[in-house]
Amino acid sequence: MKLTLYTDYSLRVLMYLGMRETEEKVQIDEIANFYNISKNHLTKVVHHLSKLGYVRTVRGRGGGIMLNYRPEDLNIGEVVRSTEDNFHMAECFNAENNQCVLTPVCSLRFVLGDALKAYLEVLDNYTLEDILPSGIPG
Repeated sequence: MKLTLYTDYSLRVLMYLGMRETEEKVQIDEIANFYNISKNHLTKVVHHLSKLGYVRTVRGRGGGIMLNYRPEDLNIGEVVRSTEDNFHMAECFNAENNQCVLTPVCSLRFVLGDALKAYLEVLDNYTLEDILPSGIPG
């Protein structure tokens, strides 16, 4: 299973913020420069993370973004489920657009379903704190 760039960027933002002091506000530009990724993409990601409640945003002078949780309280499996647009590992996972003629007799979707479940269960065993690199960037 490959994560979308959206989820990848979401995790990067959370990791960057997790390496900061609890109330330290960070600018999107700073994160974009650190990871060498698009500020426009990050702006969308941060907006969504804010709507999901993972980060807080403060507008205006002295504003920025910060984690809304302690790193040890933010579950990676939950974040991935919240930021991935779908988990269709094969065509048969998408009931609306499934054109596979083997679906009625194929057991592969059950095997892949078990694999996906195991994948997400592993992610559920980790928090943001578990995946933070040592040292503070910048």
